[in-house]
Amino acid sequence: MKYSFSQRQLNGLVLGAILAAGQAFAQAQQATQAPATAAACKGTIYLTFDTGSQSQAELIEQTLLRHHIKATFFLANEKTIRGDYSLDPGWQPLWKRLAEEGHAFGTHTFDHVYVVRDLPGGKIEVRPQFGAQAGRKEQWTPAQYCEEMQRVDKRFEALTGRKLDPLWRAPGGKLTPNLLKAGQACGYAHVAWAPAGFSGDELPSDKFPNEMLLKKALNGLKDGDIFLAHMGIWSRRDAWAPAVLEPLVTGLEQKGFCFATLRDHPAYRHLFAGAGNAPRRP
Repeated sequence: MKYSFSQRQLNGLVLGAILAAGQAFAQAQQATQAPATAAACKGTIYLTFDTGSQSQAELIEQTLLRHHIKATFFLANEKTIRGDYSLDPGWQPLWKRLAEEGHAFGTHTFDHVYVVRDLPGGKIEVRPQFGAQAGRKEQWTPAQYCEEMQRVDKRFEALTGRKLDPLWRAPGGKLTPNLLKAGQACGYAHVAWAPAGFSGDELPSDKFPNEMLLKKALNGLKDGDIFLAHMGIWSRRDAWAPAVLEPLVTGLEQKGFCFATLRDHPAYRHLFAGAGNAPRRP
């Protein structure tokens, strides 16, 4: 069978072949580079950020974007430098962007509720930092504490259209047996941090300068460690994030560390097996 093509048709066929070859080359290159990148990691660090004054929220987001890092955020409705609260509608653009960028999210209790002590019958004495009962000690049942954690989940879904991950962090990291049981019964796995993973951004900067905190983290962090910092701290005179976050990330990268969300952490990845990136709890 004899075919005849115009010059325009021939040019189109040649261009199509070139594009197809280029795409195939790019796919092959990507396939060979992925294992090499994974193999180059000497360990994984899990960056986590709790809400706070939110003074460093955009800086943290931009630093993570610049280094192509995914982190995990624990959310509470805390007072911010804008005079509003971190889960108010004014913060919707930030949370939506972070969700779209692939970060993970857990609950930090809506009113940043500290546990005081366990009580008989499984109850818990608590002290909310914000909200209508701020500063007052209250006696809660496990169901009441569960509802408090789920308030964050409902607000996050209203702001972003997505559910939280089944993770939580008690304010101050303080746990009691009753509190831990309450969280587990509610479907959340508690997340603490490694000893070397305490950023120290809550500490007074005159006694714990940023240079000291940076050195401590760079020397102490090891494979698998969970690192904790805040999205802004009211009490620290010399803010931690502007001085420490970028050199910390760069220094860890130079040591060969990679970064991931808690969805990939060995202690929590089973929660996400076969459920996608944002599983719903029953």
